[in-house]
Amino acid sequence: MIFMNRQEAGRRLGARLEHLRDRDAVVLGLPRGGVPVAFEVAQAIEAPLDVCLVRKLGVPFQPELGMGAIGEDGVRVINDAVVREARVTPEDLARVEEHERGVLEQRARRYRGEREPVTLQDRTVVVVDDGVATGSTARAACRIARARGAAWIVLAVPVAPLDWTERLGGEADELVSVATPRDFFAIGQFYADFAQTDDDEVADCLRRATGRSAGDTSEAGSAETELEVTAGAVRLRGQLTAPEDAPGVVVFAHGSGSSRHSPRNQFVAGGLNRAGLGTLLFDLLTEDEEQDRANVFDTGLLAGRLADATRWLRAQPGFETLAVGYFGASTGAAAALWAAAEPEARIAAVVSRGGRPDLAGPRLPAVSAPTLLIVGGADPTVLDLNRQAQARLRCENHLAIVPGATHLFEEPGTLEVVTDLARDWFTDHMAPAHV
Repeated sequence: MIFMNRQEAGRRLGARLEHLRDRDAVVLGLPRGGVPVAFEVAQAIEAPLDVCLVRKLGVPFQPELGMGAIGEDGVRVINDAVVREARVTPEDLARVEEHERGVLEQRARRYRGEREPVTLQDRTVVVVDDGVATGSTARAACRIARARGAAWIVLAVPVAPLDWTERLGGEADELVSVATPRDFFAIGQFYADFAQTDDDEVADCLRRATGRSAGDTSEAGSAETELEVTAGAVRLRGQLTAPEDAPGVVVFAHGSGSSRHSPRNQFVAGGLNRAGLGTLLFDLLTEDEEQDRANVFDTGLLAGRLADATRWLRAQPGFETLAVGYFGASTGAAAALWAAAEPEARIAAVVSRGGRPDLAGPRLPAVSAPTLLIVGGADPTVLDLNRQAQARLRCENHLAIVPGATHLFEEPGTLEVVTDLARDWFTDHMAPAHV
C-alpha cells in the first residue's frame, strides 16, 4: 500500500478509528510528521488535537542512546538500567534534562502560542505518528500520556512493521495500523510524498484544529469557513477566508496531489489575508479520484474544477462583484492558466509559484489576465520551462526569480519572498469585477 501523502494517510487511519467517537478522546500528534496525520484523525473522530511533545534524554557521551524521556507537565520517564550501565551521574542527568526541557518549552511556544495543552486526565488518548519504525518515540509518547493521566491509550499509525504489536503491545491499550507490510525498511517507502514537515505546518494544523472553524473570526477580522465547494457533479472540501471589505478573492490551485492543507499555500494565503484579500483553498479532486494518479496531472480536468469553483464562488451572497484571482502551484499553475484562458473567465490576475505553465500549452496565448511567474533560481529545469511559456503569453506578464530557491521554496526566507511578490501582484491588479 502506498499513501499519496500524510493527509491521505490520516484520512485512511481516521476511518479505522470511527469507534472512538463519543469516547471523550484527545488526539496527540508526534511532531513533526505525525501532526498532519493526526489532524485528519481528529477531524474524522471529532476530537481535539494537540501535540505530544517528547524529548529523548541521551546519554551525554552517546546521545543516540536514550536513558529516558521527558514530556510536559514535568513528566519524566527514566530508564534506570541504562543510567546505571552507562554510569551516568545525577549531575549529568540533570544537565541533559535541563537542556532538553528548554528545547521542549521552546517547541511548545512555537506550536501552541499561548494555548494551554489539552488535558489528558481520565480521557481516551490517541497517539498518532506517520508510521512506526523502531518505535522508541511512540513508546515514550505512550508512557508520557499515561503519566499525564490517560485512562485508555490508542497508538495509531498508517504503517508499521509486521511485528509491531509484539514490540509495543505493552505500551498502549489498543494498537491500530492501516498497513503492516512484510517487507518494511523505512516509513518513507510507503508514501509517494514524504517531504519533511516543518514547524509552520505543525503550528498551522493546531491553529486550524483549535477554533478556526466555520464562522470563526481571526485577529485581522477575517471570517474563515470550512465548507463544500460545488464543482459540476461533485462536492469538494474547501476553506474560504474573507476579510472585511476585501476587494477580491484569490482561488488556489494546488499541484502534484497536494490538498487544501498544503502548508506552503496556507502560508501564502495567510499573507494575502493580512493584506486584506480573500482566499479560497479547496481540494481539486475527491478522495476516490485521488487514488488514480493520472487525475493529478490531468490539466483539463483540474482546470474544469477550478472554473466550476469560480462560478460557485461568484454565486455566493456578497461575492457576486468581487474580483477573482488564481494562485497556482506546480501543476496547479497550468490548471489556473488553462481556466483563465476561458472566454468568460474574467480573472483579474494569475500568480504561478514553481509552476508548470508549459502544461497549459496552446491555451497560453488566450490568457488575458496579468500573470506573474515565480520560479526558484536553483530550479533550472522549471525556470527554462517558464521562460518558454512566458514567450507564448500575450497578456501583461512578468517572470520573478527568487535567488537560491529550489522547486518547493524550502530555503529560509524564500516562501516569504513568494508571499510578498504574490501580495503585491494581486493588490495591484485586483479590482471589483464588472457583471
